[in-house]
Amino acid sequence: MATWQDFINQNEDRDGVRLTWNIWPSTRIEASKLVVPLAVMITPLKERPEMPPICYDPVLCSKPQCRAVLNPLCQVDYRSKTWLCNFCSQRNVFPQNYATISETNQPAELMPQFSTIEYQLQRTGNLPLIFLFVVDTCQDADSLKALKESLQLSLSLIPPNSLIGLITFGRMVQLHELGCNGYSKSFVFRGTKEVTVKQLQEQLGLAGGGVASARAQAPAASSNVVRTEVQNRFLQPLQNIDMNLTDMIGDIQPDPWPVHQGKRPLRSSGVALSVAVSLLETTFPNAGARVMMFIGGACTQGPGIVVGEELKDPIRSHHDLEKDTCKFFKKACKYYEGLGKRAAENGHVVDIYSCALDQTGLHEMRYLSNLTGGHMVMGDSFNTSLFKQTFQKVFAKDAGGQHFRMAFNASFEVKCSRELQVCGVLGPCVSLGRKNQSVSDTEIGVGGTSAWKICGLDPSTSLTMVMEVSNQQPGSIPQGQASALQFITFYQHSSGQKRVRVTTIARQWADAATNVAHVASSFDQEMSAVTMARMAVAKAETEDGPDVLRWLDRMLIRLCQKFGEYHKDDPSSFKFSENFSLYPQFMFHLRRSQFMQVFNNSPDESSYYRNKLNREDVTQSLVMIQPILYAYTFNGPPEPVLLDSTSIQPDRILLLDTFFHILIYHGDTIAKWYKQGYQNQPEYENFRQLLQAPVDDAQEILQTRFPVPRYILTEYGGSQARFLLNKVNPSQTHNTTVGWGGGGDGTMPVLTDDVSLQVFMDHLKKLSVSSGT
Repeated sequence: MATWQDFINQNEDRDGVRLTWNIWPSTRIEASKLVVPLAVMITPLKERPEMPPICYDPVLCSKPQCRAVLNPLCQVDYRSKTWLCNFCSQRNVFPQNYATISETNQPAELMPQFSTIEYQLQRTGNLPLIFLFVVDTCQDADSLKALKESLQLSLSLIPPNSLIGLITFGRMVQLHELGCNGYSKSFVFRGTKEVTVKQLQEQLGLAGGGVASARAQAPAASSNVVRTEVQNRFLQPLQNIDMNLTDMIGDIQPDPWPVHQGKRPLRSSGVALSVAVSLLETTFPNAGARVMMFIGGACTQGPGIVVGEELKDPIRSHHDLEKDTCKFFKKACKYYEGLGKRAAENGHVVDIYSCALDQTGLHEMRYLSNLTGGHMVMGDSFNTSLFKQTFQKVFAKDAGGQHFRMAFNASFEVKCSRELQVCGVLGPCVSLGRKNQSVSDTEIGVGGTSAWKICGLDPSTSLTMVMEVSNQQPGSIPQGQASALQFITFYQHSSGQKRVRVTTIARQWADAATNVAHVASSFDQEMSAVTMARMAVAKAETEDGPDVLRWLDRMLIRLCQKFGEYHKDDPSSFKFSENFSLYPQFMFHLRRSQFMQVFNNSPDESSYYRNKLNREDVTQSLVMIQPILYAYTFNGPPEPVLLDSTSIQPDRILLLDTFFHILIYHGDTIAKWYKQGYQNQPEYENFRQLLQAPVDDAQEILQTRFPVPRYILTEYGGSQARFLLNKVNPSQTHNTTVGWGGGGDGTMPVLTDDVSLQVFMDHLKKLSVSSGT
């Protein structure tokens, strides 16, 4: 390969894998001195249209403690038809169907280009998809009507053999019985009392000797479980109830209980979720299912209550959380975390679609999405295009146009060479509690295991696995020797098939004590920035914000001291090599981002932003940390410009992509021309084209991004220009320019006391080269 960057890009395209360090230090002590930990980000279901699944089962290592999958790194003896496992050195005999293999007739899994390969398992039956809608009826009529239309539209996108269920809730919770021709029937649950699994079974008359026995039968005979439970009255095949369900959704009315002045509507979100989780736990344990919850406000009664009924009592803020004055917070978190764990244990996804102008309790309910891999979507109303388009994209089809781009009930396992150990995973998963010699005592994220459960996966879901070097003896690993990692993802495809995707990678070892430059040259600064961001977000869940910022600062200073070139106590001499040069500015923008700064964000918004950072790949996560800014002028084609206040010029149109927002900004001169209508005159066709260019580019982003970002069109002096000013580096502020407006030249200084990137870098260099640091 020409450069390390080419190598990194090629591996990401082929395997969906990126590493913080692409050459590994050979001892634990040297690895700890690198500051940024050894970490791998993998996108288990990265789309590879050119790689169809192969229709036979994978060949596994015969050693019970290993069970690694045959891969291109294994040594193969074609004469004796045996292969040597590259993880445990066990010699294995090929099965009979491999009798014809040779050096010139290799199976796909031994070819180097198939370091990632997907198997379609042959001995399992196809399972139907299961969708359970949970609908909040405490909404105004317009919002509820829009939601009902979206749900009815979704029925046309769901496969006919899928099982569908419906729960509605307001003050009471109604579980609707489907398949009742000519009349509607539902079971009503009081919204003030939690419904246990046993109570639900007794009240609904569901067969089965309890959840435990059903779960025990599921792995061995999941297809039988499906066949016997298909007659369930509450989860019916869509093809049998299509018209009936469409009418039933259309007949949903706003909650009839009166809401008195100065009161909030009584909303039983916690009980509704409990009924949904318990129903699936009883009927379809260990099968892929999706609970889709639509809420228009916070839970105000019963278990999971977030805020009281009285409007004079505002919903909690970050300030209240810091002061520990939230009456319901801890109990609600414990309740929803318990529900999330139960759903995750059974392989069920919980999506939360929250659309309201006020907070809805997403902060307390975050466990449901974070533990099950479900979607978390936040908007102002179900009547907005943002929600409608986002919800349609949930049912988007793959490149073949046949199946959904979603997977269910996945398990993710890692196999390591003996020199490596796993500290944990940062991402939407739960532990499967599988301990072995490759599991480190140090836990980061979800640790203490070598296997995890991910109930909901899509092609963008990415996991960050943090590792450490177990070897402690210098010189015990030869220079240039390679060690391997294997990622095995077992999942239910949206077609109902069971599939296994296997990715095997290897990297070389180097002695960082004598050859640190060789290790440094393999540093991936983009991946490292995203890893540190995920680690910081995980710390922010349990530690105070200022403490997390100080930790980020310390780590950055140590990295500069380790890999910078400088003379002691001479800041002007400090230099970074090219593959480290952008890392400090990534950290600068991370410190200022909504992931670290909670000011001007509600707890719900903070949880929403952090949820997205914890599941997107490196490219999308970097856009969240350091947004992209494009400039459109008459002087040439669009070009990326610095995310800096100096880029805001009067004769420019700017397009800002923050992942969550797409903003088009018209400079002062452009805005004046637009107001005078020049774009409507034939002789100014080039101006009309200039105005249209960023709109077209924005539409392209809006069509591909999930969830759909908020679209903002603003101009110089416009109120929504604050979204742009909040993100740019404040190199020009009200303190550094002469008067507001930069002396009337149409530039926009930023009203802030934040330090600029230049000041940040000056202080960083000073601290890094100081003898006393």
